[in-house]
Amino acid sequence: MDLLQVSESCAMLVGKFSQKETRPEKHLEVPMKFKTLCLAGIALTVIAIPAVAHHSFAMFDASKTVTLQGTVKEFHWTNPHSWIFLMVENAEGQPAEWAIELGSPGGLARQGWVPKTLTPGMNVKMVIRPLKDGKTGGQFLAVTLPDGTQLGDPSTSGGRRGGNRVD
Repeated sequence: MDLLQVSESCAMLVGKFSQKETRPEKHLEVPMKFKTLCLAGIALTVIAIPAVAHHSFAMFDASKTVTLQGTVKEFHWTNPHSWIFLMVENAEGQPAEWAIELGSPGGLARQGWVPKTLTPGMNVKMVIRPLKDGKTGGQFLAVTLPDGTQLGDPSTSGGRRGGNRVD
């Protein structure tokens, strides 16, 4: 049930209980506690929606880091998370697409990123935490741009989340 349905249900109930019947002995009004309970329920629903929308990072292997060398296919500057699609040669020498999840555009902007930081065709070196299921994807840690500029925090391989560097 979404927020609109909850508020409509409460409004309907409040409307029914606050209508006065024509017979004086059957006078019905909504108790103040009921109105307060409905408002508290709506407030709780509004507050809980962002918590439900966010996900954990349990799909990434926090015990490992992987360094990828490849070509940027796409860079999506989107909320709630930005994405880099990187073409990397696999063991057979064939290009494989890696989907790398970053933080929000607001967080990236505070670290010096702009929407055109990465452009299609750009060759980069990237450090990520790989997916636990072995698929081609991961969580962004750091990138080295063609001019040598580093963005992100490559030192996280030995940081609070731990892990050994795998190159």
